[in-house]
Amino acid sequence: MDWQTPEDTVPSAFITDADTRWVVGKPSATGAWREGDPAGDRRFATIGALELERGGQLPSVRIAYETWGTLDATASNAILVLHALTGDSHVTGPPGNGHATAGWWSGNVGPGKAIDTDEWFVVAPNMLGGCQGSTGPASHSPLGREWGADFPFVTIRDQVAAQAVFSQAIGIERWAAVVGGSMGGMQALEWAVGHPDRVERVAVLAAPPTSRADQIALNSVQIEAVRMDPAFADGEYYEAADGDGPHRGLALARRMALLNYRSPGELNDRFERSWQSGLSPLGGGGRYAVESYLDFHGNKFTRRFDANSYITLLEAMNSHDIGRGRGGVASALGRATAKALVLGIDSDRLFPVDNQRLIARHLPGNIDGTAAVVIGSDFGHDGFLIEDALVGTQLRRLLEA
Repeated sequence: MDWQTPEDTVPSAFITDADTRWVVGKPSATGAWREGDPAGDRRFATIGALELERGGQLPSVRIAYETWGTLDATASNAILVLHALTGDSHVTGPPGNGHATAGWWSGNVGPGKAIDTDEWFVVAPNMLGGCQGSTGPASHSPLGREWGADFPFVTIRDQVAAQAVFSQAIGIERWAAVVGGSMGGMQALEWAVGHPDRVERVAVLAAPPTSRADQIALNSVQIEAVRMDPAFADGEYYEAADGDGPHRGLALARRMALLNYRSPGELNDRFERSWQSGLSPLGGGGRYAVESYLDFHGNKFTRRFDANSYITLLEAMNSHDIGRGRGGVASALGRATAKALVLGIDSDRLFPVDNQRLIARHLPGNIDGTAAVVIGSDFGHDGFLIEDALVGTQLRRLLEA
């Protein structure tokens, strides 16, 4: 899933002159949150050293997170919300100092919403390897400089291991629910299988049991797009002047990804063969409206993310295999004990519904037996962020179970 801002949780739209002016000017070499930047609503927890699945360790890990609601006296009403590939901890709330945009899931998290913060204590961490306050490539290493390309390889299991230690650090031994979509759904599934005694309910939204060749291929060309940008400089770009960072490669990777986040039907219906301006794209120097849409979101993304972090997280996504070392997918899913909601989107071409149906068949606590909930949406993979009413109805079912 792409950067989760309110603009990305609505149908695709034509790019206006005002939109274009929004990205005029030179972006910084990285869009990462850096030490000294306003913290906004972020809190920070240092969890110490973390041993990594493939060997070695991170000597010190910090998790940035946000919370809403009130933890009850028995710490039994806590819900962990896990963001997708390039999201962060700002799930809900207005933009402000430290938060350039409003929360990415305000339609489903808040007072009276599906995840009702009058009832539940909601915690959202920025994942390990991210770039919005948690330890990642843009963080300082023990050498006193950014990790950059030296940041170690981390897996989905490493990210969940960090979340598990973080949970204990903030006083939560067992989550009333773990909820995640897309890459966050991979992590939610890993919680259910790897830490069954610490999860009462789990919601896996638009996520697969393993990253298959199709998804790995998509991720690999995005990684190569970033690395081929001369300004990437083998990951050593943090001292580059504004405008001199790896923006072209990162923007291209973002455009590639966006094509799999939305459905062909939505893009065709929204843009057809429209021109962006009065200039013809038929040799007249003009552009099709859909090209301008992709360009704008690619350029915008470079101002909000870090190239090294993008590579780190795509490689973590590629590592996802719930059955690795556990006797295969079915055997692994059989370990879960949580009540489960498994939700897919009929137009999702990134993680098609056969993925969710496979998960649903083998999760013992699935509230729908062996079936996945499949919602109808024109918006493809991003439907889990856009279809608030449809997704919210299902989340309520799980939380009432």
